[in-house]
Amino acid sequence: MRTLIVSFGEREYFVTVFVFCSHRLKHIPRPKMQVCVLGDQQHCDEAKANNVPYMDVEALKKLNKNKKLVKKLAKKYDAFLASEALIKQIPRLLGPGLNKAGKFPGLLSHQESMTQKIDEVKATIKFQMKKVLCLSVAVGHVGMTPDELVQNVHLSINFLVSLLKKHWQNVRSLHIKSTMGPPQRIY
Repeated sequence: MRTLIVSFGEREYFVTVFVFCSHRLKHIPRPKMQVCVLGDQQHCDEAKANNVPYMDVEALKKLNKNKKLVKKLAKKYDAFLASEALIKQIPRLLGPGLNKAGKFPGLLSHQESMTQKIDEVKATIKFQMKKVLCLSVAVGHVGMTPDELVQNVHLSINFLVSLLKKHWQNVRSLHIKSTMGPPQRIY
């Protein structure tokens, strides 16, 4: 796993302005990401054909708003996609558990290809700023070519800097870190 680590200055600015946003990268940084489809019959059949984990309405009703089971479901998968007909029922069926975990399902319509939508979810990175002046985000994996990694790093940095009022003046440093290797400073 290759991670981009960004350090910022001026804490007061970020507490009010920058909290959460997401951006789609050109190449998938996390190919092993587990996506579960919460779908109607048509989406469940398509998920079964594509060997994608899925749950139908009956399986969701069995969870019966049980907090422990919903929390276990949220931990098991990295992201969720839900059918148009089912997405409105999810808070009623599961309670607030998925939302609290930050994994509320994305919309999956019948006009879109399921595999393309799953790849889009896998290629989307989320910039989440908590109370610290540092954030890290996955931008690649070991199997990527150097050119693919460079493209993902450029896309993520440019998007992040475009969100800031003072652009590069707010960025203190940028590092790239692999799972077992030392961090490499790039700015």
